[in-house]
Amino acid sequence: MNEERWPDFRFNLEEAAGAVGDYGTLFPIIVGVAVVSDLNLGHILLFFSLWYILTGLYYKKPVPVEPMKAIGAIVIGGGLTQGQITASGIILGLLFLIIGFGKGMKFIQNKVPENVIRGVQLGLALILLKTSLGFLSEDYLLSGFCIILIIAFFGLRKTKGVPNISSLLVLLLGLLIGIIQLGFPSMSLLPVPSIIIPSVNDFVRGGWLLAIPQAPLTMTNAILATSLLMGDLFSWKVDPDKFSKTIGLMNLSSVPFGGFPMCHGSGGLAAQYRYGARTGGSNIISGLLLLPIALFFSTTQIINLIPYSVFGALIVFVGLEMGKHGLKTDSYFITGVMAVVALLTNITIAFILGLGMNYVLKHVRPSEEG
Repeated sequence: MNEERWPDFRFNLEEAAGAVGDYGTLFPIIVGVAVVSDLNLGHILLFFSLWYILTGLYYKKPVPVEPMKAIGAIVIGGGLTQGQITASGIILGLLFLIIGFGKGMKFIQNKVPENVIRGVQLGLALILLKTSLGFLSEDYLLSGFCIILIIAFFGLRKTKGVPNISSLLVLLLGLLIGIIQLGFPSMSLLPVPSIIIPSVNDFVRGGWLLAIPQAPLTMTNAILATSLLMGDLFSWKVDPDKFSKTIGLMNLSSVPFGGFPMCHGSGGLAAQYRYGARTGGSNIISGLLLLPIALFFSTTQIINLIPYSVFGALIVFVGLEMGKHGLKTDSYFITGVMAVVALLTNITIAFILGLGMNYVLKHVRPSEEG
């Protein structure tokens, strides 16, 4: 893909379709967090909206803004407090801001073999496909129809140049079904955010339970894998320290006011690209779509209108897109083992294993290439 083929910003149906391509990852996590914790869904969405717009203006490419998945999973499973969630976001914001300005991610990138990053990508692809199966099982008939619709648009785009607006149509279909079944959601004006000051205990628990498990995932998937995928898709490798800085800034400016810890992500980039995003206009559209929901419909009711089987259909193709790039490796063995381990355990363990395998192949068996 030649980056110069695309302008900095486009505002058309394909960019709009790409803008909602990552919603299948965004909404389930933040809704789950809002249900089990005392965070306000509207405040979470407000800061996602603002940072989608800012990253679109800054990078001029479809750089995703995603909830930190490890923190989301732990919060949903354990129901941690707002203070602990806020503390973890502040810790990670400071960490990645310091790493970014200290050129730490560039140093880490130069030390990590590419097949390890590909293993992270392929592992995430398998995790996404597994997640999609859980969503698809909610309604096989609806999810099957959505999958057929998406495939049809991919085919039409290749043969007749029809804009791929399948993600828009699938989400609109899900929203229509939800309104018919549950009725139109009521309006609720968003209260003004107030500052949250975590206690010392919040920083201890939030750091230990949330920040430490999240940090390796952010380094590998949100920064290194996203930088590598930008090169695959746009022939433009973003300095990983640049991603580290924006992750630091987005968290320090949002979590103290009720936002949820945010990062970038190679899965989100694959999603947006897969459904048509090519410029920063996609991010701006995404932010503008989220803004009225945050301001006037800040309850879980509107998000729960869309059946999860619809999100499942979208995530299937995101997983396939990510897997395609994960297979661009110089060691199918290391990448494949990492992917399986990531699926069975988590990405952090797979990352450590990948580094270990590369070390063994380089130093213990120098005559063999990985």
